[in-house]
Parts: sequence; C-alpha cells; structure tokens
Amino acid sequence: MFYAYGLRYHTGSQQPKKDCTSSNNQDGKMPLYAADKFPIANQKASLHPVPNGAALEEGASRKQNILVVIKDHSQKSAGANSARTHKRRRRFVIKKSPILIAVNSSFHNLPILKSEDRNDVKWKSLYKTQRERKQIMRETCSKYKSNNKRIITPYHVSRIFVEDKYRILYCEVPKAGCSNWKRVLMVLNGLASSTKVIQHNTVHYGNYLKRLDGFDRKGINHRLNTYTKMLFVREPFEKLVSAFRDKFEHPNNYYHPVFGRPIISRYRVNATKEALRTGSGVTFKEFIQYLLDVHRPVGMDIHWDHVNRLCSPCLIDYDFIGKFETMEEDANFFLHLINAPQNLTFPRFKDRHSDEERTTTQITQQYFKQLSPSQRQRSYDFYYMDYLMFNYSKPFEDLY
Repeated sequence: MFYAYGLRYHTGSQQPKKDCTSSNNQDGKMPLYAADKFPIANQKASLHPVPNGAALEEGASRKQNILVVIKDHSQKSAGANSARTHKRRRRFVIKKSPILIAVNSSFHNLPILKSEDRNDVKWKSLYKTQRERKQIMRETCSKYKSNNKRIITPYHVSRIFVEDKYRILYCEVPKAGCSNWKRVLMVLNGLASSTKVIQHNTVHYGNYLKRLDGFDRKGINHRLNTYTKMLFVREPFEKLVSAFRDKFEHPNNYYHPVFGRPIISRYRVNATKEALRTGSGVTFKEFIQYLLDVHRPVGMDIHWDHVNRLCSPCLIDYDFIGKFETMEEDANFFLHLINAPQNLTFPRFKDRHSDEERTTTQITQQYFKQLSPSQRQRSYDFYYMDYLMFNYSKPFEDLY
C-alpha cells in the first residue's frame, strides 16, 4: 500500500493560518479513530448535474442577507459551540453507522457532452484529456494498491467540501488553486454574488462551506454515489516550493514557531538564540532535511503532504481531475459541464502576497538546485506516487 491512513500532526497552543482550512479545524489535524473504519461496497458515481443552472436563481435579497452574515464575525463563539456539538454528534454517528463506499468503479463516470458540444474541437479535446487522466490514475491504483478490500475512515472524506445545489464534492489540495475554488463554490451556493467580493479570511475561516464528514451515514453515502467528485493537482516540486515560500519566507505566527523552531534546532549547526527563539529564517535545504527525515522533530502538514493521502484517489472515484498548470481551461470546462451560470468563470487573482511572482517551473528549479543530487532524488522518491498517478514528468534529467 503506497499511502498511510493517518498523519502525524503537531498540536500546539497557537492556531495555524493556513490557505486551505476552515475555522472549525484550523490546526490542519484530521483525527483518525480506530473505531471509524468502514467496509466498502459498490459505488455508482454520477455526473448528472442539477439542470438548467437553477441553483443561483435565489433572489438578490437572500444573497444580500447572506453576504451581510459573511461579513459579520460577531457570532464566532456561538458558532464554535455549535460546531463542537455537531462534531461530537458526527463522531458518534460515524462510529455507529458503517458507510459503504467503493474503490474506483470499473466503468467511466465522465459527464456526457451536451449535443451542441459534441462537434466542438475544444470540448472534445478536453473531454479526451479527462478520460486519459482518469485512466492513468486507475492504472496506478490497480498496480500499487495492496489488495481489493479496503477500509475508509473519516480522514478520507474530511478534506472534501460539499456544494449541494450543483451537487459537487471538491477535495482541496493546498497550493493548487483551493482558495479560488472555494470562492467558486460559495458563489454557486448563493453565498456571494461574485468571487471578487469574498475575502481571504472569509474563504478559509468563515466556515460557510460544509465538509463531507459533517454529514451522517446516509448523507455521506448519498453524496459519494451521486455528486460530481473533483480535485485539482499541481506538479509536486512546484507545489512544495510554493508552500515553502508562503509559509517560511513571510512572517507567520504559526509556521515559524511550530515548524521553524524545531527545524532550525535539529538541522542548523551553531544556530543563534534569536533563530531558535523565533523559528524565522528556515532555509529551503533545512526544510528538505525535515521533509525527508523519518524521525521528523515535528509532524507533517497538509501543504506539503502527498495528494494521494489528502484525497485518497484510490478509494474515492473522482470524476474530474484538473491541473493547476491548465487551471483556467480545466476549471471553466468543469463549470461548463455542471451547467454553472455562463458569467461565472474561475478567478485568477492572487490574494496572498499579490505583489510577488507566482511559483513557476523556473523558480522551482532555482530552489532545487540548492540541493545535492541525492536530496533531489530522495525528494522525487517522496512524491513518486503523485508524479506517477497524475502523469507529471521527472523535473530533473538526472533522476531515476
């Protein structure tokens, strides 16, 4: 088996400020309970969206009311208490009610192109690309999974966000467009009139989007069987560098003390008292040493964990696989398939460190050239399944 069922996370007194988390679980931890194991049965996924894009025809007054609620953070304490009560209920329900879910189905679940699109070269090409991506993912799972009898735990659905009006399940992958995808889901759900009016903190800490593990057994099972399941991925090295730049090269009151201090203490010779106190100034080489250390001084984090562990694509049969490298084209194709309003397109703005250049292939190469050939190879081995499953080429010619 090429992925683990549980993750080790550091639990500290501070709350992390992460790109792709919600306020009810800001520390990035996804609890894994020994009793929460579900047998797997037949899964029949469907990609028949709600017809005619009726989901957004809610009326301006309702949208305005909800927008006011989004901006009002005065009820956080009451919401937190409600969330804790709901979480306790959710754990009880999940433990008592096994969920029947299938490993990837044997048939293709891609959407059927509309009759007017079947002769369109662009749509036909994108449709073919989706079939190829799904096939590669399935073949990788078939080759490397240890057996056909798998179990699924709350962790496997805990990173999946739910949009009920257009029947979408979205597995968030940090540093692969998740902030803007959450904005899109909020607009589809009628929570905002435009992606442009939704601020970063509202996206990640407003807790307006539901997670799949927040539903009861029937709710989870129904959505896994009938909703359109999608995820977007990114070239692993590029995603890693993007996470490093964001979390360690900018002031951060969570990642510096929680990750930076133990990394500097463990891997820096003659570290200054100031560096040990603040955890600021972690170098990329030190970060890679931490990542590759089987005895890490602090646990993993969702921003640099494997996609196959975050979204479990060998357990959950994703219908649509998009890529960050072709984000605009893939995202707008997906919106077209689900009959989203024609005026809704995927946003491309960068709301964090907007004056800084996005992490590109060239920037990624510069960071990895700081490492030895052995470190580059071990880093590639670390993300090997993501490279294989999502058909990314080797980033350096000397890798084997």
